[in-house]
Amino acid sequence: MSAPGTTIFEHMSGLARELGAINLGQGFPELPEPPELIAAAQRALGERSNQYPPMRGIPELRAAVAGYYARTQGLTLSAEQVIVTSGGTEALAATVFALVAPGDEVVLVQPLYDAYLPLVQWAGGTAKVISLTSPEWTLPIETLKAAIGPKTRGIVLNTPNNPVGTMLSRETLEAIGEVAEAHDLWVLCDEVWEAMVFDGTPHVSPLAIPSLARRSVKVGSAGKIFSMTGWKVGWAVAAPALAAKIAARHQFLTFTTPPALQWAAAEGLALPDTWFAAQRARYTALKARLVSGLEAAGFIVLPASGTWFITLDLAASGLPADDVLLSERLVREAKVASIPVSAFYAERPEKGFLRLCFTKDEAVLDEAVARLAAFRAALA
Repeated sequence: MSAPGTTIFEHMSGLARELGAINLGQGFPELPEPPELIAAAQRALGERSNQYPPMRGIPELRAAVAGYYARTQGLTLSAEQVIVTSGGTEALAATVFALVAPGDEVVLVQPLYDAYLPLVQWAGGTAKVISLTSPEWTLPIETLKAAIGPKTRGIVLNTPNNPVGTMLSRETLEAIGEVAEAHDLWVLCDEVWEAMVFDGTPHVSPLAIPSLARRSVKVGSAGKIFSMTGWKVGWAVAAPALAAKIAARHQFLTFTTPPALQWAAAEGLALPDTWFAAQRARYTALKARLVSGLEAAGFIVLPASGTWFITLDLAASGLPADDVLLSERLVREAKVASIPVSAFYAERPEKGFLRLCFTKDEAVLDEAVARLAAFRAALA
């Protein structure tokens, strides 16, 4: 297999830096970072050990993860089920390397996070790729069933979905559970955006579905929960037998994660519910500001429940539907960087949609809207 090239995120961020453009492409906040988490990490550096922590993660963080999910999602978990990793992507890697053997087939659902396909391939597996149905971005269960073959061993899911922000309902997950039971499949669910849901839609994990609970792996991220993407503290959560397999791969990837950040994440997960509500509220306001500004300028923004992103429907907005070419034009002519949604496809890319990140200062969002509006008006 050939080595992967530069990602679309690095390409667009590089152009934004080179051209002095507003970067609404790559998903990172440009807001004040939570002082509670900074203070917790500082205390841990001075007061706690800075030597190797346990390979599976410090017991306090593993217990805090279990407690957080009990409080926020009603899941009954033990610390034994939690493996702390160096970010959500490492949790994905450790899980794929634990569960995929050479020759196995894995079903991937696109648009998808760009790490899924190379991880499956590096494990010696092959991918069977199906697509969400746009513009509602729903998962077609009959298409999923048709993708299952004699070599299929697992399914990779993502809810809330990056890039389009839609979520898998309990009914959909129950239908997936029937498929998984019928074919004895494991399910790997990337749930790193679970705390970034802004419209009240309940987040449902496969671990909450009886038919999936013992065959599923849930991936979470402190970096996303606390808007500190550089911390790279994540975890995989699974039934003990699955967790042991993941830990066996994790020990030969990063082995462990900086202990001060683990202590800080444990403190953070114990913060009161009001803290998390306030965190969501500031992003809810920024999302509403960007959406209302774009809609007032004639853009069509598709509904989305979660993540830090919104999706523009280009044709409905009166824009050229080639999202790759348009994103290049926008960064060069309008000086606004975006991400073409077709970049999240492994095959048969669906063009016509752009992803924009709203976790920026209000003035930055307003200027971005003004630039995008001027670009659209000039096309008329």
